[in-house]
Amino acid sequence: MSGPIPVPKLGDRPAPLNIHVRNQMRNMPRAGSLIERAVRSELHRRGLRFRVNFRGVPGTPDIAFTRAKIAVFIDGCFWHACPLHGTMPFNNREWWKAKLLRNQERDREKDAALEALGWLPLHYWEHDDPEEIADEIEWVWRDISSSGR
Repeated sequence: MSGPIPVPKLGDRPAPLNIHVRNQMRNMPRAGSLIERAVRSELHRRGLRFRVNFRGVPGTPDIAFTRAKIAVFIDGCFWHACPLHGTMPFNNREWWKAKLLRNQERDREKDAALEALGWLPLHYWEHDDPEEIADEIEWVWRDISSSGR
């Protein structure tokens, strides 16, 4: 890629199609989705302790294990352009295409910044099974914790 993909400034955001679309977008949760809460609950049940929406590192991970330096992100299929479930809106298609591509690029930049600080970024999709996510996170956490990293 030759450089960052230009995304229109916030003020250049296209007008929503109608009041229903506007309300739908406004009501989307920014944090604490159902899948995030299910994963957190499962990790807590297993005795793992973590920080939620940790602002101390790039990207504000959904779940952060600060001692083990593990940053967990549970990505929404729409906002991060999931190859299985991501959809492209028909209205304002070019704007959304640039926006979603920039989200993906920002994810890569955030992961590189975390890795430079010695953190391990882990990404999961909102459609993944919470118990399977917790299994993998626990395995990685135990591996890092036992290695004394």
